[in-house]
Amino acid sequence: MARNTVPDLIDRADLNPAPARSLAASVFVSLRPAQWTKNLFVFGALMFGQRLLDPTSVLQAIAAFFIFCALSGVVYLINDVADREADRQHPVKRQRPIASGDVAVPVALGVAAVMGAVAVAAAFWLRPSFGLIAVSYLGLLGLYSATLKHAVIIDVLTIAIGFVLRAAGGAVAIGVQASHWLYVLMMLLALFLALSKRRHELVLLADGAKGHRKILEEYSPYLLDQMIAVVTASTIVAYAFYTISPETVVKFGTDKLGLTLPFPLYGIFRYLYLVHQKEGGGSPADMLLNDRPLLICVGLWAAVVAFFIYSPALR
Repeated sequence: MARNTVPDLIDRADLNPAPARSLAASVFVSLRPAQWTKNLFVFGALMFGQRLLDPTSVLQAIAAFFIFCALSGVVYLINDVADREADRQHPVKRQRPIASGDVAVPVALGVAAVMGAVAVAAAFWLRPSFGLIAVSYLGLLGLYSATLKHAVIIDVLTIAIGFVLRAAGGAVAIGVQASHWLYVLMMLLALFLALSKRRHELVLLADGAKGHRKILEEYSPYLLDQMIAVVTASTIVAYAFYTISPETVVKFGTDKLGLTLPFPLYGIFRYLYLVHQKEGGGSPADMLLNDRPLLICVGLWAAVVAFFIYSPALR
């Protein structure tokens, strides 16, 4: 199978330059709205906390989702400012508005400050405990942009904890106690995605990887494949144990959740196929939205899980 080299990607980017945008549009692109699908983790507690049919909880979860979209936008702005020099050496990231110079650094930081203040205020208004999670998320990811992304293994663990904070925020926003299983599964799934992304960067950039992102010199495709294998197995086992545990059966009044195991199995295997055979993994959000089999798998999983959880309550 022919592989795209970094020079090929650079030439392709030069032949297809990003279209001219207004400053407002460039700032919006810098917030990376396509990545906001990651904030769907907020709705995990809504489904598994059995509040999906409660209109108030649904509205609170939606509010939490948009607050996290704003918070993640702030993190992306700060991260792009910090990485602007390295991004200019990347075949794709060089076209990001801050790296390309379409958005000046003072403008990006100003927007980040205003958005961060508004998002945190809204979080505290929704629930004070949710506000604390919002501040923790900004603090953790801000620290990641400053130093933690340069620490091997700590970098991907930090990203995973960010996803756990999303899940915890969703639970706190609607006032439910989320299962510890939910946090374990979120952590493992996020680690799987983060490690796959590291592998994609390493393979895509080849010999230029270390120059683009210093932390990549601490990894190798073999090491990442070993880590991904461990996390993949752990995710499947944890999901299987969760669905058949007595606590889960009693809580939802059904022992049928174990029947949903084929969906995460297919979803993870499909993702690995895209990473290894189609050179995907650079953007989990893009892969989810653009790969129809993966999108259908996630949709069917959500529908079947919702049916098993809520059908006993509707009898």
